[in-house]
Amino acid sequence: MSDLDSKMGSAVLHFEKELNSLRTSRANPSMLDNIFVEAYGAKTPLNQLGNISILDANTITIQIWDLSLIKSIENAITESNLGINPQTDGQLIRLPIPKLSEERRKELIKIASEFAENSKVTVRNIRRDFIETSKNEKKNSNLSEDELKRKINDIQKTTDNNIEKIDKILETKKVDILKV
Repeated sequence: MSDLDSKMGSAVLHFEKELNSLRTSRANPSMLDNIFVEAYGAKTPLNQLGNISILDANTITIQIWDLSLIKSIENAITESNLGINPQTDGQLIRLPIPKLSEERRKELIKIASEFAENSKVTVRNIRRDFIETSKNEKKNSNLSEDELKRKINDIQKTTDNNIEKIDKILETKKVDILKV
């Protein structure tokens, strides 16, 4: 059961990481987690190419360590679908976070809902695999019928709890996105 908890917990954590990469109305360094820059012959995460910090509620700054990468970083940010236009000042790149339009907010909620649904599918697949394993154990006569039912009930309870967590996290994110 601890293996089940850890696998489903991983699915929930992955969902939280995906949500953190969605842009809300305030600056958050995790918005840049999914941006990779072509640097040194490989795709490198943006956070490994400079110091990312929050200047104020509406501005992220990136202190670049290698000046030769500024153009690549600007292009990666522009192409990232975040809707942010970088402003360069020497080694410093400023990312002013514009206010979200109502249409963009609805679009972000749809994306967040898709992330949630994908995570629920992952949790259900984990449940299916564990139930299948339990049924195979019964076939090998290691489990009685009552033990199998009890185990399946425990697996279902864990699944329900994790799906409930995903729903709560999604609702919190929706409220965050809709905040003006």
